[in-house]
Amino acid sequence: QVQLVESGGGFVQTGGSLRLSCAADGRTFPNYGMGWFRQAPGKEREFAARISRSGGSTIYANSVKGRFTISRDNARNMVYLQMNSLKPEDTAVYYCAATSFVSTSPESYAYWGQGTQVTVSS
Repeated sequence: QVQLVESGGGFVQTGGSLRLSCAADGRTFPNYGMGWFRQAPGKEREFAARISRSGGSTIYANSVKGRFTISRDNARNMVYLQMNSLKPEDTAVYYCAATSFVSTSPESYAYWGQGTQVTVSS
């Protein structure tokens, strides 16, 4: 089991950057693929990015590709999401999650953080 806590959200203007962090509590952290998802008001939770257990493989949603970068530090039990060139449509609550599967589907992720709000003004 792994507990996840996100941080780093906030308010930023269009074109700005934010770096989200996700701290994992648990010695099994390196055994999990990690993902970032987001949920805007009135919308379903959607996939943003995923990184493999080793960090050697990443997947991005088309909507964030080229602007967002996911990374992890297994020695520190941390996952990051660097978000550049932010747009108003990126406004959402961002969640990190852990999975034992190679998947971009939220249903495949067993452990979730509480989320951190990102607001991008136009």
